[in-house]
Amino acid sequence: MNEQYPKSLKLSFDKDGYVYLPGFLSPEEVKSLNAQLQRFIAEGISAMSAAHYFYEDKNDTTTLKQMQDLEKYDPYFKALAVDSKFEAIARTLLDENVVCKTVEYFNKPPKIGKATPPHQDGYYFMLNPQQAVTMWLALEKVDEENGCVRYVKGSHLKGMRRHGRTSTLGFSQQIVDFGTEEDMKNEIAFPASPGDLLVHHSLTIHRAGANTTANRTRKAMGLIYWGESAKEDKVAKERYMEQLAKEREKM
Repeated sequence: MNEQYPKSLKLSFDKDGYVYLPGFLSPEEVKSLNAQLQRFIAEGISAMSAAHYFYEDKNDTTTLKQMQDLEKYDPYFKALAVDSKFEAIARTLLDENVVCKTVEYFNKPPKIGKATPPHQDGYYFMLNPQQAVTMWLALEKVDEENGCVRYVKGSHLKGMRRHGRTSTLGFSQQIVDFGTEEDMKNEIAFPASPGDLLVHHSLTIHRAGANTTANRTRKAMGLIYWGESAKEDKVAKERYMEQLAKEREKM
């Protein structure tokens, strides 16, 4: 896939820590993607590792909150991420060859969909250098009522903030001192329509509100790419994952 994107896209990404690409997928492409998700949820989720999917309410299968590593379970999702226009965007923004690390599904069920705490993805990635991007693709209308994404503009230029534990499934860490005057001054909310794509740097601070609506879901896809220069601290990552697994057992 050799799609070309303007230099202004990378310049904007380097300055702000994110880019917003409205209509990245057409309505027909979004419809097809949603159909493939429903197929997989109906037929494939039972084959997934229990560590790769979560429910907001574990006793209610209609409250599916997150699925991880979809590309490892189904060829459709691997094709979505590899040698695709998503990969081409990642390569442009990181200015090097990239590797897809995961394809994820996110939802915030109505009334009970919890807020996503402020964090930096790089805290989980444990990379040196922090050459990675996360993509967030809206599958339906998303606004402040059902939990749109919020970025702190330029925060990727200021390094890693201190993180601490949370009880939020799928997002075990949050920035402990978030909410400074600078954070609030530079935070921007991104309501989105189906097919709109947000891409952010691994050090960009972001969060999302809870779903406070009575009957609207908030479904989205996530794709993560690492630059080929990024090296993972595997010892630290394994230690973190072991601790996380122990904490999940207690929940």
